[in-house]
Amino acid sequence: MNQKELNELRRRWKPDKNAISRIYGCFVNGNKEIVTDLDESLGMMTQEEAEKYLSLLKKALSGALGKNLIDIVFSTRQVMTGEEHRMLMELRTSGAKDARVRQAFYQKVIQSLDMGESNYLLLLASDSYDVPHRNRDALRAEGSDEVFSYILCAVCPVKTGKTELGYFSGDNEFHCAASQTVAAPELGFLFPAFDDRAANIYNALYYSRGLVDIHEEFITGVFQTEKVPMSSGAQKLAFSDVLCESLGSDCSLDLVRSVHGEIRERLLLHKESKAPEMPEIYVEDVDDILKNNGISDEKVSAFHEACSRQLGQQPALNPVNLMETNKFEMTTPQVKITVDPDYTDLIRTEVIDGRTCLVIPVDESVVVNGIDVSTGGAHDGEDS
Repeated sequence: MNQKELNELRRRWKPDKNAISRIYGCFVNGNKEIVTDLDESLGMMTQEEAEKYLSLLKKALSGALGKNLIDIVFSTRQVMTGEEHRMLMELRTSGAKDARVRQAFYQKVIQSLDMGESNYLLLLASDSYDVPHRNRDALRAEGSDEVFSYILCAVCPVKTGKTELGYFSGDNEFHCAASQTVAAPELGFLFPAFDDRAANIYNALYYSRGLVDIHEEFITGVFQTEKVPMSSGAQKLAFSDVLCESLGSDCSLDLVRSVHGEIRERLLLHKESKAPEMPEIYVEDVDDILKNNGISDEKVSAFHEACSRQLGQQPALNPVNLMETNKFEMTTPQVKITVDPDYTDLIRTEVIDGRTCLVIPVDESVVVNGIDVSTGGAHDGEDS
């Protein structure tokens, strides 16, 4: 899926935009027991309740592609004979109305998912989208030849609040009770994927709020994929480790600045182009950056091999997952400095009194905790 296709689906998750008739799900406690089933008519809910449910489900389509939203790929064998794929197809075909299939799905999730001792609400909804034609200018046109039927699932932690004194209208009395609040989804998925504005039953789109812990046990248990995708957080850590370990002392400030600048430049060009597809960067591109910074062929080869080993045999990498590009941050055990990425060229290292120091020129005012301070230059208020 690309960004335009994702945005097209996101816009449907409003009470007046979708074809959702019912919201299904179950409330699961910390002992992995179903406390209650949910089977509610969306049309019979108050507007506020309907919007809350749809908002929670929509969050399973939030975040960035390749970062919070990860492609799950099914093999041909799974599509033809896989039990896990058949269950998802049955949920989709029945519009999630088949109680037997729903209960089997709930149990599969409960057996697979590790939420510790937390309670959670599993939400499930089915939608059918008459996909409109688009003309060459990507504007809506009349008519539709494609109906995209899909399910959306979200797993939301249920958090217990503080015990408070409150009024209970049924008893006409005040009692102490702790509230149970449904939080934003921890994970979820869309099936099938919406590729080329049509159903792709060979893919699902998986959502994870966390960037490091993506609940691999859920992916393995529910989708039975042959290879669990690496989280964006894990990719970032692996790329950093590969740079440090393969380059050793050559992993300098100037080198990291060059790699950071190249990745950031590609992302900015992609943003300007407004292309819906994810930007890509190849390991060979990083090899070239290293060579241009004077890194030996031996260390470049070591880097390349380590990348293949740590990040997998991927022809292209997602630059969003390799390095933080919205900021340039330098950290020591005592100090953290964040620099605007447009001004990283101002930073240099310098040996002062026998110690290696980070040097950042100060030409204008410096503000510390909201207070303009003197930088030790010309004495403010004194005659020269």
